[in-house]
Amino acid sequence: MGVRKEFWGIYREALPVLLVALCGGLFAGLVLEGVLERVARFPGLLVMVPVFLATRGNVYGALGGRIASGLHQGLIEPRFEWDDRLANAVIASFVNGVGISVVIGVITWVALLILGWESAALVEFVAIMLIAGVLTSVVMIVGLLGLLFLGFTYGLDPDNLVGPIVTTVGDIFGMLFLLLSVGLVEVLATW
Repeated sequence: MGVRKEFWGIYREALPVLLVALCGGLFAGLVLEGVLERVARFPGLLVMVPVFLATRGNVYGALGGRIASGLHQGLIEPRFEWDDRLANAVIASFVNGVGISVVIGVITWVALLILGWESAALVEFVAIMLIAGVLTSVVMIVGLLGLLFLGFTYGLDPDNLVGPIVTTVGDIFGMLFLLLSVGLVEVLATW
């Protein structure tokens, strides 16, 4: 295959996914508007948003890379069935995704305390991040596996799909579940 033909093949595969990612990013921005309304109740909340979204990309981008490599090498079949390699990668990414979410809550609270800025309570930050972390981790894993398996089955290169899928699913569901977790913690805090 010539370089030019390979370039256009990659471009044709990636462009539609990137356009969907663009729309997803815009939607996530709209959800952010909903979070802004709750900032007064949880001061310092916005400090966590970019870090939370970035870690979704880091953790699940690594998982996507492992899955793509496994698919290319024939070590993973593109279907939902038990596979020790896949299960280990999924469990590790879930633990990392949830664990780093809790760490984000703690570090944000400590940083705001050191700076002398107003902040919500530590337990509120940790609860918000724990709920959002668990929910996004589940959706990221299922969504990433499903879309990579589907794309691979239809002849698409999973390497061209991982980045846009992770950023889009992470941004959309990260913001949605962050908003949901803020609402849940808000309700729980009034009890």
